[in-house]
Amino acid sequence: MGDVVQMHFSTVDYVIFVVLLVASAGIGLYYAFSGGCQRTTQEFLLADRSMRCLPVSLSLLATFQSAVAILGAPAEIYTHGTQYWFLGCSYFLGLLIPAHIFIPVFYRLHLSSTYQVALQKFTIFFFFFHGFPLVNVYLNLFVITVTGFDLWGAVLAMGLVCTLYTALGGLKAVIWTDVFQTIVMFAGQLAVIIVGTHQAGGIAEVWKKAQNGSRISGLDLNPDPLERHTFWTLGVGGVFLMLALYGVNQAQVQRYLSSRTEKEAIMSCYVVFPCQQIVLTMGCLMGLVMYARYGEESPLDQGYVKSNDQMVLYFVMDVLQDLPGLPGLFVACLFSGALSTISSAFNSLATVTMEDLIKPHVSPMTEARATLLSKMLALGYGLVCLAMAYIASLMGSVLQAALSIFGMVGGPLLGLFCLGMFFPWANSTGALVGLLSGLVMAFWIGIGSFLSRMSASAPPVINATVIPDVGNMTTAVMTTLITSKPRCIFLRK
Repeated sequence: MGDVVQMHFSTVDYVIFVVLLVASAGIGLYYAFSGGCQRTTQEFLLADRSMRCLPVSLSLLATFQSAVAILGAPAEIYTHGTQYWFLGCSYFLGLLIPAHIFIPVFYRLHLSSTYQVALQKFTIFFFFFHGFPLVNVYLNLFVITVTGFDLWGAVLAMGLVCTLYTALGGLKAVIWTDVFQTIVMFAGQLAVIIVGTHQAGGIAEVWKKAQNGSRISGLDLNPDPLERHTFWTLGVGGVFLMLALYGVNQAQVQRYLSSRTEKEAIMSCYVVFPCQQIVLTMGCLMGLVMYARYGEESPLDQGYVKSNDQMVLYFVMDVLQDLPGLPGLFVACLFSGALSTISSAFNSLATVTMEDLIKPHVSPMTEARATLLSKMLALGYGLVCLAMAYIASLMGSVLQAALSIFGMVGGPLLGLFCLGMFFPWANSTGALVGLLSGLVMAFWIGIGSFLSRMSASAPPVINATVIPDVGNMTTAVMTTLITSKPRCIFLRK
């Protein structure tokens, strides 16, 4: 059997988590009652076009990276090696092209919704794409099911706080909470890397163990599209992923449009580039430190966790369990990622619904009424998304799910926008046929790949013992669906 590894949160850990929520709510309340008090749709949906470069760039980073990178990248590196790092090669073109092609078009048109471009060009509307930001919601609510907090307590706490500051403070509150949450994310990851590297014997020892375990990957130019990761799928294919995310995604474009000037918007895209590289590098380092600690005897193989993504949390609690406050900092880091992405989805969905569904079909409204309706939409989307927590837990690896979904939906969407912006002779019939053809092909390949992996792999055997509640102990790593009791304690052989 082995010794019981007790992984629990101290009072300090809970205090750090509460401080995160209180600070996020406080920022929202501050911007709800300061400045123009969010009395116009321009201020509520676009921050009155008054934002500087740095907060916009950090918000852009937080909106995309979030918990997907924090949980997924280290697990990917631990399991398959550093080949995934070559995704960073796509960041240059993936951010340079939006900066000089997409941003000028959107900014000069003075739009609030990216979909107005497609509407003006083809006079068609696809509400399906308005739900595209919800992909982020599904993926980030997954962290709730693996942090050890009571499931619905965490769902309600995070969802209500997020809905509060989004509905009251508007985009300005969302951006500034993103800045705060980005700092928390960096601090949480850095703490784990520093402590883990020290316990492993230094960075040289980590690198040596990773090399001996064949986890340091070279440049793979294999053209086979069936390979999991190669330079072509990451460095080249990643460019189109970045274009879909940073070129035409509503949540990102809305941040560009909140900038004071077009130059500031372009500069924010440039500033994201080094930040993205830092985040990717930190994810890779955490994965290598994990390998230096566990080697081939992964927590997943030993039956301590159920999925690759849960390995990261197991590793964090294993490394930081004797350092009160640091486990709470990392969990706050995860929840920061989830909050930043979910709040962006709420705000962008409210914008799209107002600009594309309501305003074109409703008689002219007063500014006060339109602003109130925008706030109610943000509140409504927030409450609806609270019911989506369980769906996320069924999606398997969060990193693989993120890349697959963004690829299946984002590719055809990117094609639609490029057709509308760069080919003036195109018509709505051709756009509709091309869009539907692209979606059918993308989902056929994506779902077929998922089903193929499911049939080829057997479910893991979980070697965990569930015992009654003991004192105030709370687990940090848990099975996918959790109730407040019994609690789960993992055994180390």
